[in-house]
This record gives sequence, C-alpha cells and structure tokens, in this order.
Amino acid sequence: MSGTGEGFVVGQQTAAGGRPGGAGQPGAGGRPGAGGRAEPARDLPLDAHLHTDLSPDSAVPIEVYAAEAVRRGIRELAVTDHLDFDPAAPAFAYADFSRRERVVREAAEHWADRLAIRLGVEITYERAREDEIRAYLQVHAYDYVIGSVHTMHGSPYTPARVAAFADGKRFGEVVAPYFEEVTAAVRSGLFDTLGHLDYVKKYLARLIPPATFAAHPEVYEPVLGLLAESGTALEINSSGLRQAPGETYPAAWAVDRYRALGGRAVVAGSDAHRVEWFAAGLETAYCLAAEAGFERLAFRRGADRIAIGLPARFGGLGRGAEDGRRGGGGEARAGA
Repeated sequence: MSGTGEGFVVGQQTAAGGRPGGAGQPGAGGRPGAGGRAEPARDLPLDAHLHTDLSPDSAVPIEVYAAEAVRRGIRELAVTDHLDFDPAAPAFAYADFSRRERVVREAAEHWADRLAIRLGVEITYERAREDEIRAYLQVHAYDYVIGSVHTMHGSPYTPARVAAFADGKRFGEVVAPYFEEVTAAVRSGLFDTLGHLDYVKKYLARLIPPATFAAHPEVYEPVLGLLAESGTALEINSSGLRQAPGETYPAAWAVDRYRALGGRAVVAGSDAHRVEWFAAGLETAYCLAAEAGFERLAFRRGADRIAIGLPARFGGLGRGAEDGRRGGGGEARAGA
C-alpha cells in the first residue's frame, strides 16, 4: 500500500483494514495482549514508566507504588513523572527538579532493602521546544529519560478537533503530523527511550481502528529505522491495553518490524497513573519483547545503559539475570 493510506479514508464506509471500532478492538495478528486485557503483572524485574503525584494527572504517592511493587515482586521502578516545556501545558508547573529529586531519592533510600527506585522523567517532545529541552537536560541529571509526543496546545488530535481534522483525509495524511514529531524526537538524540511510539492511536480509535495502523507499516518504518540506527530504546507501553486501542503502544507487529530493521534496545512500562494500573499489562509487554527475539531490556540507571535479562519463563536469561558485568559488579551495556 502507498504511504498515503489509499485504502482508508476517514468518514467513508469502505475502509481497508477494517471498520472504525471502539475500546477493546483486538490488534492485528491475534498476538498476546489483543482484546483489551491488562492483567496486573507479578515477579518482573522492572516497570520503567510510572507517574506519581508529581505529575498533574496522577494522585498516587510514590510510597503507594513502592508497597505495591514489593507485594507483587516487581523489583525495580522508574518514576517518570511528566515534564512539559510549553507554559500552557499542565506539567509545565511541575518542573521543580529539586523537589522531584528529593522525593524520589528519599523513597529510594527508604525502600532500598526491598526495591530499587530510579529518578526518571517523561518529557513531552516538541520540535519548537527542542533547544529548551536540550538545555534543561544538560544541567539536570536524571537516571533515565523518556521522550514522548502528546497532544499539546494546537494539536489536531485533541478531542475537540480530531474528527474535523481527520474527516475526508487518507490514513497517511491523518497520522503524518504525529509521526513527523516522533521522528524528530528520535533524531534529537535527547532521550534514552522513545515513549509509546504510536500513542496517536488513542485519539483516533473511534475513527481509525488499530488494524488500519497495522495495514500501513510504511508509516512506521522511517521512525523504526531511525530508532534502530540511533540506539534509542523502543518502549513497549502496556497502557494501550486498558485504553481504546486494546493493544500495546506499539503493537506486536511493530516490535517485530523494529527487530527486523536491526533494533536491539527495548524496554517495558505500564505508564500507570493510578494504583490499580500499576504493572497492568506488563506481562504482555515482556511477552511481546520475547516473541520478537529480545532476551533483555535496555535501561539506564544514571550512567551507562545496562541490560536486564527477561525472566526465564519468557525464554530470557532467568530471574534477576543481567547480561555481562563491568568492574565492581556493574552491568554491561545493553543493545549489543
């Protein structure tokens, strides 16, 4: 199919790749995680995407997540609260690094004998703000940095605008602004991980079903290829399982394609904003990584990227395994 998505026009009854659908529509291929399931996970080494009351859209104290992690045997967390650089955006007012660092480091110390907690951040990437983001990261040292594209001021994908923006357009035209921004985020080289690559599915779910995204891999290939070349990790984000798409961001087929293009760095996160979402669907995210041929997750703890082996039940390196060692008992770089 062409890059403009000629088989699908928003608003028309005939659509290649399936009729528009609502919440829980299975993704292509019948792979694990289709159908909107997001069961809580247990006994996993890492949840690398988590929001606390240091984000404007979460009210969960870090201590609550920590207790839940210990109860479920999740051994390491990255607290990745939102940070926006647009003054009109909600998380712009949450940019107090000293407070973030104090809260997370104190929790890390308190739970150190039972759980590892890392100071992370999820930065909303905007091309117009790239210089500001770069300057900020040069002076603020996080253990782990996710870069994501969200619906910011003026975005065509906001609930009030998306239907009018998409009406009558071909698939490729509808998703082009989003994927252009995501591609720029990877090219920036600012981030350890690209968060929820095709999050735009959430805003388009009532207009364009996930199967149509799967029918147009050419839309994904430029950014997947850049990820593979850059070494920036691809996040398998399980929040889509509990949201309208009913599949991970990105879906299994895209994880497979990233691997085929030479991608070697993946990580998994639940993107929880509520305690009942903690680690939800994370088992599925690990499963998709393993099925694509990955044995390790790529993560950073403030220095070199390290490799965390998938549990043995996924065909990985076994419980607690971390590939290779550096001097002093550290872990090897991931992505090799």
